[in-house]
Amino acid sequence: MDLPDVQSTCPDVRINLTRVGVKNVKKLVEVSRPDKRPVVFISNFDVYVDLPGSLKGANLSRNFEVIDEVLQEAIDGKVTEIEELCSVVARKLLDHHEYAERTEIQMRSQFMVRRETPVSKTGCHEVVKVYARAVAKRNGEHPIIRKSIGAEVTGMTACPCAQDIMKDHAIHVMQDLGVEPEKIDAFFEQVPMATHNQRGRGFLCIETDDDSHVSLETVINVLKASMSASIYELLKRGDENYVVMQAHSNARFVEDCVREMARRVVQEFGDLPGDSSLLLRQTNEESIHQHDAYAERKATLAELICELNGD
Repeated sequence: MDLPDVQSTCPDVRINLTRVGVKNVKKLVEVSRPDKRPVVFISNFDVYVDLPGSLKGANLSRNFEVIDEVLQEAIDGKVTEIEELCSVVARKLLDHHEYAERTEIQMRSQFMVRRETPVSKTGCHEVVKVYARAVAKRNGEHPIIRKSIGAEVTGMTACPCAQDIMKDHAIHVMQDLGVEPEKIDAFFEQVPMATHNQRGRGFLCIETDDDSHVSLETVINVLKASMSASIYELLKRGDENYVVMQAHSNARFVEDCVREMARRVVQEFGDLPGDSSLLLRQTNEESIHQHDAYAERKATLAELICELNGD
C-alpha cells in the first residue's frame, strides 16, 4: 500500500527556509588518480537544499542516496577531484529535489600525506585538513555552480622582532669582547640569531567556477612555503639542524605569512578567472605570550593581481 508523504504536505507556518538538510554525514572517500594509488579521505559532509514555504519538509533520504551514488562514481574513476565530487553532488541534488532552487554541500576531510625529511630522507606522514564546497543554483537546464577547495597546513614561524633584539644584544657583547666588525658580520651571515618560535596554521581556500581546476597539492605547497619552515613528525639530528636554521634564516610575522601566501597564489594560480574568490589566513600559536597572532585576507584573484602589480 502507498504510505503517506508527510513532507509534501503544507506546513502550519508557511515561510521559506534557506537551508534544510543533514550534517556530519561520515563517509570514506576514495578518489582515483591516473597511474597512482587512489587518494583516501576520511570525510564529514554537510548537505543542504532550500525549501519553499509550501512544503512541510525535505526528503532527506535523497541526500544520502546522491552522496553514495557519487562516491561510487569516484571509486570507478569518473570523479577525480574532491571539489568536483562536491560539484557533482550539488548538481544531482537539484535533480532529486525538484522544488529546490539552491543546493549546497560542504566536505571536511583528513588525509595522510607521505613526506621525506630534508637531510636524512627519512619517511614520515603528515595529516592535512582539507575542505571542499559546492553551491548549485537552478538556471534552466544548466545550473550555475561555484566550487571551492582549501587546506589547512601546520608549519613553523620565527619572530623577526625578537630576533632583531637578540642580534643587537649579541653585537654589543661581541664588540665588548673585542671581536672585529668584519668577523661579526661574517658570523651573522653563517648563523642566524635566536628568536622565539610559533607553531603556525596556514589556511587557503579558492572558490572558482565549475570549469576551473585548482590543484590541491599546489594549495598545500603554497601554504608550506609561506611560513618560516616546514615541520615533520620525525627528525634526525641533521634534519633538526636544517629545520631550525631554515626557520631562523626566514623569520616571518603572521602578516608576512599571509602576504607571501598571496604572492604565491598569484604566481601559481594566476591563470584562473579574475572573479575567483580567495580566503587566506594564518594563525600563530605564540610561545612567549598566552594569545595567538592572526592575519587574514579576503579578495578576488583580480584584486590581488592589481595590488601586487602596484595598480
